[in-house]
Amino acid sequence: MGAKKLKVTLLRYTPNPQETVAMGAKLCYSAAGIEDLQQGIKAKSQDAFLGRLMEFGHLTPIEHASFTFGIEGVSRSLLAQITRHRIASFSVKSQRYVSEAGAAKEDDVFGYIIPPRIEALGPKAVKEFAAQMGQIQEWYDGWVEKLGNSGESTNEDARFVLPNAAETKMMVTMNARELLHFFNLRCCNRAQWEIRALALEMLRLVRSAAPVIFREAGPGCLKGPCPEGLMSCGKVDEVREKFKTF
Repeated sequence: MGAKKLKVTLLRYTPNPQETVAMGAKLCYSAAGIEDLQQGIKAKSQDAFLGRLMEFGHLTPIEHASFTFGIEGVSRSLLAQITRHRIASFSVKSQRYVSEAGAAKEDDVFGYIIPPRIEALGPKAVKEFAAQMGQIQEWYDGWVEKLGNSGESTNEDARFVLPNAAETKMMVTMNARELLHFFNLRCCNRAQWEIRALALEMLRLVRSAAPVIFREAGPGCLKGPCPEGLMSCGKVDEVREKFKTF
């Protein structure tokens, strides 16, 4: 396998998410029955109404829309970060049930992520990093053999030598409100590079599915002063310009 790159797929989302959100919001203020509300919402565009809803910060109704992503080419380091977002559901490739044992082939190494700053050092640095991953693969295979190569009971202990760089795959589901919070934190320049790249790609995908809901989504500095305070990247104007055409 070797070096892996980020890949994000929007697998599923609430059908007609913006109509669903509009229905939830209008229900709060209408005496009409559900069917009448549904027909009225389908009869015309809800973009203007949703725009006002987002502007007013009435976000409870957007929790009715959820989005499920398939994520590949990310590290176990990223996994530790994204699971801090508790209003979400995760299914993650297990290092216990899925062995990382290599074959005799020289290039048969577990999937791993190379940090961009290491890549930027050039081919020699990348080769050194790859060699280190190969050494870890040898250590892992050695423990698998010593522990009897007996499946999950072996893997669960052999995996302790695997690095944060080891690739994982996951499915993640978040509702629209949690996604706004996720983007607010993780699209920020101060976020760690890998989860920021993931957040930006997720934002691109959901903007296509629900453009009004996510029209102004992004880091916290888009709508006010930088929430990082003294730790600000100092590039608020540049960030705002970037997200105008994101």
